[in-house]
Amino acid sequence: MMRPSIKFASILLAGTALIPSVAMAEEAADQAGGAVDEATIIVTAQKIEQRAIDVPMTISANTGAAMERLGVSDLDELANYVPGLNIQEQSANNPGIVIRGITSDSGSAQQAARVTLYYNGVDISRSRGAYQAIYDMNRIEVIKGPQATLFGTASTIGAVSMITNKPEPGVSGEVTGGLGNYDAILLRGYLNAGNDVIAGRIAGEWKKRDGYVTNLSDRQDDLYAQDNLGLRGSLRYTPNDALTIDLVGTYDRQRNSGTPFVSGTYPTADGPANPFGSANLSGAPEPIASQVFGDGKLGLVRDVYDANLSFDWELGGGWTLSMVNGYREFDADEVFDADGTQAWFLEFAEEAAGWQTSHETRFTYDSDTLRGSFGFNYFYENSHQIVPFSTEEGTYLQCAAKVVPNLPCIAADGTLMADQATGFLTGGLAAAIPYTSTFGNYGKNASYSLFGDVTWLPTPDLELTAGVRGLLENRKSGYFAVVPNSVLTGTPLIPGQVDTDGTIWADDNFDAILPRFNVLYRLSPQVNLYATVSKGRRSPTLNVSASSISVIPQEVVWNYEGGVKFSSRVASGSVGVYYQKYDNFQVSRQVTDANDPSGQPVGSTVTESAGSASNLGIEAELQLRPTSWLSVFGNIGYIDGGIDDKAANGIYAGDRFRLQPEVQASAGFTVDAPLAQGVRFFATPSLTYRGKIYFEVPNSEVTSQGPVTLINARAGVSFANDKYEIAVFGRNIADEKYLLDAGNTGGAFGIPTFIPAEPRMYGVQATARF
Repeated sequence: MMRPSIKFASILLAGTALIPSVAMAEEAADQAGGAVDEATIIVTAQKIEQRAIDVPMTISANTGAAMERLGVSDLDELANYVPGLNIQEQSANNPGIVIRGITSDSGSAQQAARVTLYYNGVDISRSRGAYQAIYDMNRIEVIKGPQATLFGTASTIGAVSMITNKPEPGVSGEVTGGLGNYDAILLRGYLNAGNDVIAGRIAGEWKKRDGYVTNLSDRQDDLYAQDNLGLRGSLRYTPNDALTIDLVGTYDRQRNSGTPFVSGTYPTADGPANPFGSANLSGAPEPIASQVFGDGKLGLVRDVYDANLSFDWELGGGWTLSMVNGYREFDADEVFDADGTQAWFLEFAEEAAGWQTSHETRFTYDSDTLRGSFGFNYFYENSHQIVPFSTEEGTYLQCAAKVVPNLPCIAADGTLMADQATGFLTGGLAAAIPYTSTFGNYGKNASYSLFGDVTWLPTPDLELTAGVRGLLENRKSGYFAVVPNSVLTGTPLIPGQVDTDGTIWADDNFDAILPRFNVLYRLSPQVNLYATVSKGRRSPTLNVSASSISVIPQEVVWNYEGGVKFSSRVASGSVGVYYQKYDNFQVSRQVTDANDPSGQPVGSTVTESAGSASNLGIEAELQLRPTSWLSVFGNIGYIDGGIDDKAANGIYAGDRFRLQPEVQASAGFTVDAPLAQGVRFFATPSLTYRGKIYFEVPNSEVTSQGPVTLINARAGVSFANDKYEIAVFGRNIADEKYLLDAGNTGGAFGIPTFIPAEPRMYGVQATARF
């Protein structure tokens, strides 16, 4: 078992004296600007409207206004300001959502998510379909710890709930235009119109910029360019005071250039291997690339369609009936150069597509002494992940195995040499021999559940909550591989690949009981104590490969948590301590050996149990409001945890979790001061810190990133009583050089690649409102 360190105790003491959430930073700014006091922000984490301070668990609620004030425009940027949350956006097709060091990012259709992403009350957790833009948001709630009765079975360790702005009576609108470095362009806004009975709202955002990693290839674009479009239409029908019906339709689109998998082994013409220098990623040549991948360009083509229909009906006598229906469909094609060089060596694509539908009915009761809810949920998803591979046989053999003596893969000056190998090996009979293989996996998963929560208030100061969810799952998994033999070797090129002669299928049923228990005690109107015990579960993985069918047991976590929340006119915040114990902790590991016991080929990712694991941590938040125009905020999260250091856990013993920093913190202040009649100045500079992280399990120093400190700021002037606004912003102002990811597919072949994180970004934005 992992044990708390002396550092943990010192940070615990520091946390009680310092530190807050972005949501609380909104308080002072809102007081200065005349908006709603953030201390009274209403959240729906427990499926009823409550002040955040009255929710007996750790929650960070970040309003749309707070995110705008900080210059946050993506989920990964928001994570810098939420203790215990880390979001890695390798691409929109491959985001990693991390709560308290536990990552949910698997692309396999056979595996379940750990962290629930909710969009207007609907689970959208499937990794390849989860990412979307966060424009025109009402708030984003980050709820930590297992919440099965509230957010379903995917919330093994927490949930991120995104709630959009809904239509409202009257006519209003906003439009924002912006320009930035790397030829960035932004256009964002909304239009709202309606009355007390029916109202509509249209919102959208278009962001475009050039790539920030120079690509020396003469047939590919610079890397990490963006062209993102989001559109949302909302309709609210309120025929009477008791019934509200919301219909929301969303379209999200990405047309982005290639991910910069920069080689850490081979040089380019610009010099030795350097993750922060130029890349030379050429991909497969035409017409092979179009024939195998459907596109000769590296990059992502992704479309997501989402529809959500919800009903809230006050039945009288304290009862409310809520129904939420959702449908989501995604289709993503990403072409990537996994070796990080100009060689036609490890060229892959991923076609990820699927759809999901869900329904939840929940009855809620609320009185002075008793609150509760119960209902049922149905969720079904059908998705697949197909991965074609392309290489040139001689190049592959030379770069992977050095079959021709004294012929480098890439010369020291960056010149490609391995493309001569086929000529040597065939005695000049062939200059190039194309090779292609394909594998894929399928998942058809259905879950049915009943849930209930009851809260008893024996006194006005004490709340006791107990809840449980019972569920049944049917999981059906499929796998196929089309693997020809190499002309040069007579066997498959990728070690471990086996042709399946069709698709192999398996299905199985699983069940679980997931409880939670909460206590809230009001010491005073300004101070609440809370404690919670809850059980989380990641579904078993029905793992189907070319050589075996196996069940990776369900991952189970017990979460024990307690803390204090407080709010006054001058100061507000919270301090929480938690301990989590895992059984059958599931890890995703890249296969590097053809004889791997999983039966999967080299380069693929497998899920398996690492045994037992534990987490001990603290999260603290604080905000000070010394004047009406100034607030000072900060937050800190500390985790002493990982896979337990004992022999039974094998190669994983003692490892930290993937993407889990020991310390994560942010701090800053907001100035919002009047300059003249109808004119005000605003500024929010901030500092974020993240400790060392490992990108892979088992841990490796090669694929790790040391501490990272970022400086961000947004400032401007609003005039004509907030009708017009001009603002400037900067992210990573000090131009810190750090890694977004390391290892990747190339690491499985002994040549890890590195993805540089976003450099300094800055720009100007102008906004008009009516």
